[in-house]
Parts: sequence; C-alpha cells; structure tokens
Amino acid sequence: MSQAPSQPSAQSEKHLRIAVVGAGLMGADHVIRIESRIVGASVAAIVEPDEARAKSALATAPGAKWFKNIEDAISANAMDAVLIATPGQFHEPVLIPAIAAGLPILCEKPLAPDSEISMRIVETEIAGGKQLVQVGFMRRFDAEYMALRELIASSSKGELLGLHCKHRNPSVPDSYHNDMLIFDSVVHEIDVVRFLADSPIKSVEVKHFKRNSKSPEGLQEPILVLLETESQVLATVEMNVSVGFGYQVKTEAIFESGIADIGRVGGMEVAYDGALTTQEHVTFKTRFAAAYDSQIQRWVNAVKRGTIDGPSAWDGYLAAAAVEAGLEAIQTGNKVAAKYAAKPAFYSAS
Repeated sequence: MSQAPSQPSAQSEKHLRIAVVGAGLMGADHVIRIESRIVGASVAAIVEPDEARAKSALATAPGAKWFKNIEDAISANAMDAVLIATPGQFHEPVLIPAIAAGLPILCEKPLAPDSEISMRIVETEIAGGKQLVQVGFMRRFDAEYMALRELIASSSKGELLGLHCKHRNPSVPDSYHNDMLIFDSVVHEIDVVRFLADSPIKSVEVKHFKRNSKSPEGLQEPILVLLETESQVLATVEMNVSVGFGYQVKTEAIFESGIADIGRVGGMEVAYDGALTTQEHVTFKTRFAAAYDSQIQRWVNAVKRGTIDGPSAWDGYLAAAAVEAGLEAIQTGNKVAAKYAAKPAFYSAS
C-alpha cells in the first residue's frame, strides 16, 4: 500500500527506534544498513537468543541493547518498530506479540511457512484494527522491476503476454533440499510475477531439467516452474541453485508489440584475448542492495506517517498459499491450482 508523503508533523520528525529480531546473515546486514544508510532511524535493540550473534551485531550498532526475546524488548519499551529477520518458521512467535503491542513491523519473507499460519497473522492484524505488517519482498523496490511494472501498467507496448524469469545461485549448502527450491527461492518469483501482472497466481507446475551433478546430494535441480496468473499470463521460472558462476536474477517480459528485459549487469566490460568479460554478482546482498535500502527507507518514512508502503500481510498470505501449490507440484509432478480465502475488506485499499 503506497501513499503520498504527508505534511511534516511532530510524529514524522521523530527518530525511529528499530528492534532487529534475528542477527544472522540477513539481520546482521540490516543492522549495518540501518546504522549506515537509513535516515531518521537507528537500531535500538537486537533481539537474538544466541549471544555470539547478538554481540557481533551489537558491535555495528553500539547504541542498541540486547534482548533474548521479543517479550522482554516490548516490556522494556525498547523500540518504536520491529524488523523481523529470523527464518520463516520463527516469525509467528514474534509477529503476534508485536502486533498486540501495536508496533509497526517489517517482516522478511515469508510471512509464515504456510497459509494457515499466515491467515492467523492476518486475523490478528484485522482484530487489532490497523495495518501494521509489511512483508519484505524487496524485488518490488528494485528500480528495474518498478520500471517494468510501470511499462506493463501503461499498455504502451500492448498487453503483457508472458514472462521468462531466471533465478540463479552460485551454490547452496548441503542442507538445502528440494522443497526449499519453492518456499525459499521461487517464492520471490511467486510474489513478483503477481506484482508485475497485477493478478494472483492461478496454478503452479514444475518440470525438471537434467540434474546438475554439482548439486548437493539428493537435490534435484535445476527446475522449470510454470506460473499461470488468473489473467492468463504465463511465467516460466528457471530455478538454478548450483550454477557456479554467480548470483543472477533476470526477467524478460513479452508484450503484444515488444520485449522488455531487466537484470543485466552494469559495470565494466573487458575485451581481452578474443573474449568479452563482465563481472557478475555472487550474492543477493549486492544484487539487491539498493532495493533493500529503498525498502527500509520507505518503510521508516511510512511508519512515521502511520501506514505501510509495500506488500501487506495479505500479500504474504497469498504468497504462502501459492507456495503450497508449488510444493505439491514439485512433490507430485502435477499441475496444481492455488487455493485462496476470500480477501478481507480490511485489505481492500491495499
């Protein structure tokens, strides 16, 4: 839900105290981001049960206090807003008390591991009477994705017919398994295809390429995921997590009267010894650094206006429901229809 900035007020001038929940890879990166690049906010609390991780994060946010759980941080009135960066299965135990406390929340994807838990979070937010939860689908804040969405909405190249998406990782740990291809990785395309096409995912189908011998044992990839929207846009998603050369996310949009392509690497191109070379990203942290910065800055600004500025808890529920269809599809080989509850009127303006 995006709103025009309101006139300056005492609330909007307030310095926002943020509690970062989870000090692992993503949380630690957000702590540095907030402290070094976000205007009008700082990290006031680190909520992390692991002492070593907490101390590492505190070293980059010297003004923050350490809490082992969200309840203690709430009781201490340690923050004005909460950024959740724990793994998805730990989101609900943080979201429910934070919503009950009336705290604005930016929750990294996924909102929750499944649609049932996601709906509980939605119902909790509705019962509180105010939208407090924004879900961290950061691709919506990437400049190229935003430009492509504007191009699609303009209809200047005709109707959008389809999308070719490529999502590639250099490698994954041995603990990465088949279901993670869907709920940890393709979930980004599930959200962004719906964002680009402005239409819910209708069905999910999964096909397998020939297996990469460099994949972790037991992992059957790369895969080709077919996402069909209710508006009949078909998106192909190459999910390839052992590609070796780098981290790459690209999308090609097919229109009635043209093609648009995003995700090409800018920067130096070197011609040498009969070959052209360019550098590629090796991690999402650099590929989407500007998107993360924009997402959090806009969230901070929105919190000061008393709203959110991005995907809502309902968007998180829709992604979770489509992920469930994707999990059934990868496990059975069938084309699976996504099933959704009716949209609550509470989110009608989102």
